[in-house]
Amino acid sequence: MSAIHAIELYLTALLLHRGHSPNQIRKMQHDLSARTELALEARLRLRAKTAQHLHSLSQNWEYLVTRYGPELAATASQINRLTATLDEVAAKVTILIGLSSTMPQPVGLAPKISP
Repeated sequence: MSAIHAIELYLTALLLHRGHSPNQIRKMQHDLSARTELALEARLRLRAKTAQHLHSLSQNWEYLVTRYGPELAATASQINRLTATLDEVAAKVTILIGLSSTMPQPVGLAPKISP
């Protein structure tokens, strides 16, 4: 469960950094699929296999299974797959946030602000 939570936090950090409001992010609850879509729109480039894994985590309700239904753990992702996904998300979000912090914003691109 810690790996899933860490992935969620990395994606949330990127979305906050890109100007999404905390309320908009909170409304997604633990939906990694929705966070992934917004992160991809925010220029996060993930391997196809990693993006698909993030979507499957949401489709299979793995966050809830690991937290509330440990008897269903046999249906959850293997630990090496979770670790690989976490490693890639962590590295690429860290780089993307670091790069955008040091690069000037192009003229005409305002941060995305939710109503």
